[in-house]
Amino acid sequence: MFVRNAWYCAGFWDMLDDDQMIALTMLDTPIVIYRKSDGSLVALDDRCVHRRAALSSGRREGDGLRCMYHGILFNDRGEVTEIPGQNMIPAKACVKRYAAVERSGWIWVWMGAFDDADEGLIPPVHGLRNPDWRMPKNFLDYEASYELINDNLTDLSHLSFVHIESFQADETWATLPIKTSPLERGVRADRWLTNTAPIPPLGEAAKHPWVDQWMRVDFLVPGIFILTGKTYPLGYAEKFGLGEPDPDVPTLFTHYSQQAVTPTGPNTSRYFYAWGPKADCSTAEEAVLMGQTLQAAFLEDKVLIERQQKLVNLDPDHPIMPTAVDKGVVLFQRLMQRLMREESQSEQPPELRAATA
Repeated sequence: MFVRNAWYCAGFWDMLDDDQMIALTMLDTPIVIYRKSDGSLVALDDRCVHRRAALSSGRREGDGLRCMYHGILFNDRGEVTEIPGQNMIPAKACVKRYAAVERSGWIWVWMGAFDDADEGLIPPVHGLRNPDWRMPKNFLDYEASYELINDNLTDLSHLSFVHIESFQADETWATLPIKTSPLERGVRADRWLTNTAPIPPLGEAAKHPWVDQWMRVDFLVPGIFILTGKTYPLGYAEKFGLGEPDPDVPTLFTHYSQQAVTPTGPNTSRYFYAWGPKADCSTAEEAVLMGQTLQAAFLEDKVLIERQQKLVNLDPDHPIMPTAVDKGVVLFQRLMQRLMREESQSEQPPELRAATA
């Protein structure tokens, strides 16, 4: 159901100060996250070993955490160091800990084994806390599986129909060709939208009723969406041979989005997102407008996807019919299924693993 050997977004950097904690269910597991005195992060199973009370309702004591049900104290490794009224501490008195780091404005948690955490696999987002970008941010909770949201994000042809109001998208999103290619831990989709109204119609792009727009989306394990968008005057798509634009050629407008889908349970998810313009081609007011537009668009998605989930629940095995726009969806689904299968096999005894290889 879930890929565990991956980094999941658990929140934004400013959700934690010296005293705050984040309590979030991730992959159907309750997690508590806080900062140590040196600024590094601690992520622990949010269940006391005694009566399963929430540690996130507890009290910070130095770099440790005291359960405020019966006063058991845990250190930053999840080990019990004090039990009121009892001198002997059982060797098994500990909660599971998870690797957690802050990078690029997001708090990341590795949901696999602590010692297997590989910071080299943190997706390369870069917009938040970067002075080169203006990035309004927010999150939404979905009553829907992360897989349905991932499908939505790996197929942007739905903009032509779901986001007519918010993005004022036309049918070119569904009809113009997309170059889809596999990445080591994801899928890439490049597209040119030629002779279309600018999305967003801001900055110098607002002076042009029709433009050429280049979009690149990298969708990475376990559900990280990275979009780069560049707007040019008409004719530039042809000038670039419908390939990747020359980075030295000025744009009318440049924008960027980083988004993360974090499964909280089997059919619930938390969706973190930010979208904004390059600082040198925009104003703060335009960035705020982009944030409001994105919020409106994702509320449109939310209504559709949550209703879709209800229909899936009625008959999970009801057949679906893929279409030409589903190449990215299928590639990403297969990648996730392969990773889950490999994790499942690695947990089997050696003799059984050899038999199923």
